[in-house]
Amino acid sequence: MTQRATPHPFADHPDKSERAQLRKVLRRQRRALSASAQRDAANNLALNLLTHRDLIRSRHIAIYLPNDGEIDPLTFMHMARRRSVQFYLPVLHPVHEGKLSFTRFDEQTRLFPNRFGIPEPAFRPQVTRPAWTLDAVLFPLVGFDTEGGRLGMGGGFYDRTFAFSRLRPAMAPKLIGLAHDFQRVEQLPIEPWDIPLHGVVTDRHRYRFRGDSTL
Repeated sequence: MTQRATPHPFADHPDKSERAQLRKVLRRQRRALSASAQRDAANNLALNLLTHRDLIRSRHIAIYLPNDGEIDPLTFMHMARRRSVQFYLPVLHPVHEGKLSFTRFDEQTRLFPNRFGIPEPAFRPQVTRPAWTLDAVLFPLVGFDTEGGRLGMGGGFYDRTFAFSRLRPAMAPKLIGLAHDFQRVEQLPIEPWDIPLHGVVTDRHRYRFRGDSTL
């Protein structure tokens, strides 16, 4: 059994204002990490992901470009390409408002800032993969708890994109949140529209929420 880290000292079931405050606190903490601390976290994250049982056989994985102090998954990406894994970046869908598409990503992919200032590829249907055909999706979290509660940036893009997984769970990719381990809190409320995660991977631990609690 993996040793549990001490959870973030925050009240149980924070209301909307407390969630906003918690989001602010955790974002500030991750932005305060030094460059060397971020590199160490990225290396440790990569090792935890490379041996993750939901990812070992995955060949089509959605990833993200780190922003705002988010833990960096690109070290994992570079290592996993030796397994012939193809990676995809989320792109704001130009037609379906509030949803994401996933475009193939490699060193030659040109990136452009979206309306939030986050770099993303241009929307190109010929290199876009439908969400339900991905093997796994790795996405950043602001906070999480070990019951599967999660705190994001509040945009709801992943929830809307993967809403189909409630009706057709067998078609859904593995949904895995990534975070620094200090982003774990005591407890977060689950909103009705939240899409459940299969797990969270940090620089220290691997947590599972659909089945065993920890990998």
